[in-house]
Amino acid sequence: MTESASARPIVVAVCSDLDELDIRPHLDRIAAEGHTVRFLTGWDRDAILAEAGDADALMLGYGVVDADVIDALPRLGMIALASMGFDNVDLAAAGRRGVAVSNIVGAATEEVATHALALTLDAVRGISAYDRSVRADGWDLESVPVQPRLSGRTLGVVGLGRIGVAYLERARPLFGRIVGHDPFLPDDRVRSLGIEPATLDELLRVADVVSLHLPLTEQTHGLIGAQALAAMKEDAVLVNVSRGGLIDSTALRDALDRGRLRAAALDVLDEEPPGAGHPLLGHPRVTLTPHAGFRSAEALEDYVRLQADNILAWARTGAALTPVPALG
Repeated sequence: MTESASARPIVVAVCSDLDELDIRPHLDRIAAEGHTVRFLTGWDRDAILAEAGDADALMLGYGVVDADVIDALPRLGMIALASMGFDNVDLAAAGRRGVAVSNIVGAATEEVATHALALTLDAVRGISAYDRSVRADGWDLESVPVQPRLSGRTLGVVGLGRIGVAYLERARPLFGRIVGHDPFLPDDRVRSLGIEPATLDELLRVADVVSLHLPLTEQTHGLIGAQALAAMKEDAVLVNVSRGGLIDSTALRDALDRGRLRAAALDVLDEEPPGAGHPLLGHPRVTLTPHAGFRSAEALEDYVRLQADNILAWARTGAALTPVPALG
């Protein structure tokens, strides 16, 4: 139990850019326990540095909290994220300072897994490509390369956490074979999911669809680059609903241009929102959604509730309900 969390009321600085979330009822829960809740005028680093100097805790959306921000807030003891991903916080710097970081676990597992399956089917069946073709050129079924039969194809799932497992369970009836890779799971655990364990290289060589379900860390950044793309089966499909930084966008564009891959279906990009010159924007073999996989009315409510729950747990006990392990 930390002194800052338990011996006095805390100051919570709210720097959320998630405008569609109704967080006020949950901020009222925090205030009801005697804590001060303050909305910042923005969610960028300048607003945080200018207005959160006395904050014990930050409630954060997609804003970035780097080492300089952490070091500039002397009372900071807690950063509560409104997402499962945590790549917008310097965890090593937080760990060195003893700042707890929490994320949201399980709130949108169903939504993201279902979105991943929808993107998979869209890319394999060419649904978005057909739609673009019909609107632009008329009624031409040959505007999309002939599709494979999924019951004779192999699905490769990279990352077997909650969402990866929920996705493979949804996809299981459709594919003839499923292989999985997770650097943190032993082969026996992978087999217990009813799928075949594989190294990443093995999975890339055999999978007709590769779906990514990993967090973005220093180790996974750029995981799917030129070398990995060259190892994939020709005519394979790449799906990503995790974090855009897992993929080298320029290398993926090159693989698509050369016809190495059938398609890519992505809910995330390495630049969000993408600039006009992003290599994947407008590509005819790429289906994009705007980091929307988590969205449902129920999930949005769960996100804000669980974020507030983490703040309250830390204030009461010095420990968040769903902490992100510190690095460094």
